[in-house]
Amino acid sequence: MTDKELLNIAKQAAQNAYAPYSNFYVGAALLTDDDEVYTGCNIENASYGATNCAERTAIFKAVSEGKRNFKKIAVVSKAGVTAYPCGVCLQVMNEFMPEGIVILENEDKIITYTVRELLPHGFVL
Repeated sequence: MTDKELLNIAKQAAQNAYAPYSNFYVGAALLTDDDEVYTGCNIENASYGATNCAERTAIFKAVSEGKRNFKKIAVVSKAGVTAYPCGVCLQVMNEFMPEGIVILENEDKIITYTVRELLPHGFVL
């Protein structure tokens, strides 16, 4: 699957976001090592700490169905600005895809990073 195809799936996922507080709608599309795709969107809550990001939603869905190894994840916002993963999401990515690729978009330009580039000193046991 190409990076652009994965970004398009993430854009579709962003349509399901629940973001009445920030109005910042984010979608993610996660590619497993066996080429399955899991999507996620951000889901906000009036108790802000209970909010879940799109990236973690996609990863948790995949993990809950027995998947543990991921190649890459695409993350987009409906606002069209680059939606960099937060530190919590990066740490979750570090757990399941430390060598994985993070695909972002900025004004129709595709940007890629490794998880290690975005979180060079992630927590590991």
